[in-house]
Order: sequence, then C-alpha cells, then structure tokens
Amino acid sequence: MNSRDSLARGAPPARPGTLHARSLLGSVRARPEPGCVLRFGRTGPPEVELAVGDNDLRVSRRHGELTYRDGAWWLRNHGQQLVRLPRGQLMHASTDPMPIGVGYTPLFVKGSGHREHLVELYVTDYGEPATPRQRATTLPPKRWTLQDDERLVLVVLGQRYLLYEPEPRPLSYRQAAAELTYLSGGVRWGVSKVAHKVEDVRMRLSRSGDFPHELRRDEPDGPSDNTLKHNLLKGLVESTTLVPPDLALLEQEPSD
Repeated sequence: MNSRDSLARGAPPARPGTLHARSLLGSVRARPEPGCVLRFGRTGPPEVELAVGDNDLRVSRRHGELTYRDGAWWLRNHGQQLVRLPRGQLMHASTDPMPIGVGYTPLFVKGSGHREHLVELYVTDYGEPATPRQRATTLPPKRWTLQDDERLVLVVLGQRYLLYEPEPRPLSYRQAAAELTYLSGGVRWGVSKVAHKVEDVRMRLSRSGDFPHELRRDEPDGPSDNTLKHNLLKGLVESTTLVPPDLALLEQEPSD
C-alpha cells in the first residue's frame, strides 16, 4: 500500500494514531501506517494533500510534510518561510524533523506581510472515547489561587497585560511600589516588599509543577528577573487567573 492509499477524506472510524489535518481550504485524514506521508502547501491536491495559502506567494508550493514512522508523525518544513508551532517554537527548512504528539497541535505558516496560515493537526489518542463530546461539560482553564494582597500586587504590575496590549511588559518594582503606596492611602510599599510578594507567588506556582512558563532561575546565566515576571503574568492572564475586571482594584479609593 502506498502513502496515498492511507489518506482518506471519508468515513470509517479513526483508529488510534490517526492524523487529522485541516486548513481553511480543506481537510484530510491519514492512517498511522509506516511510510504514509501527508504534504501541505500552496498548490493543493493532487500535488499536495492539503492546500494552504493558495493565493499567497510567500507560501511554498510544497511547504511541509508529515511522515508516519517509529510510531509517531514527524513534521518537516520544506518551505522558504518559517513554520511556527505552539510556545513560539519555529521550524526552518534546515530544522530536523520533529514528532507531533497525540491531541491537538496548531501550525502557522508565515505568509505575506502579517499573514499567517493555520494548519490544524489532531492525532487520535489511544485512550480517547469513541462517543461524541459536543454536549459534555466544558472543562474550565487551570486557575491558581492568589491571596488578596498578591492579586493586588500582580494586577498593578501586570495592568498592561490585562488591557491585552500587544507585547506587554510589567511595571518595574519601583513603579508598582509607588502605585501600591497611593492605593493604600500612603502606607509605604517598598520595592523589596513588592519583590518578595512576587517571588513568593513564583516559587509556589513553580513547585506546583504545572505552570506553563518558566518561573525560576536555577543557573547564574538563566532568565532575567524581568523575563520571569513576564512569564508569571503571561501565565496568570492566559489561564484567566487574572482577568480584566481585576483592573477595578486600581480604581478604588485610597485607604485611609
């Protein structure tokens, strides 16, 4: 059986390890059989199995491919433009192939200007239920518990994140201490007090083991403190632990 025989746009139930791929222009399914290849790019079928960015000349005619071998689907970029994966990971044409895990993985093919073309990948898991899940209870995001004073400090530091500004950065500890002193009616917040509050939250969430971004500097040449603050605020906003209504804390009357 050649690789094209393992590609389907039709109906039998997907077995574990099956790859589902979808773009704005179509979808295709590939069975997990050694040597099966699913290609994506601008030309579309039959040259490639999945069309992506058909009117964007920055997208290569055969931009990338996924090959099943060694029990996994391996992604390779053949295009002139980068492919972006989750967590900002980038693939160049010279990058070694990398395996795609089970579950959902979005890929973004860089196009003209600010355009990026989405390719959605889904690899069926071995423990995945066969019944439809459209009416199942929605799972909430993972949120972390914060004390009231910790929330206030983090909202002050991360107010630009809560405004969803592009490429936000945290306030400095000095700026945050001045604003917190005002909000507390003149009760002094020193820079070290703000820093210790943030450090306590960082260490606690790091120990939890499931925070999505790096929070500790274990090596002398590790991430800077500003980077760790950014990681903390980014993760808290992405998880909706901190949300825009929290900005109301900055509008309250100063305490007497």
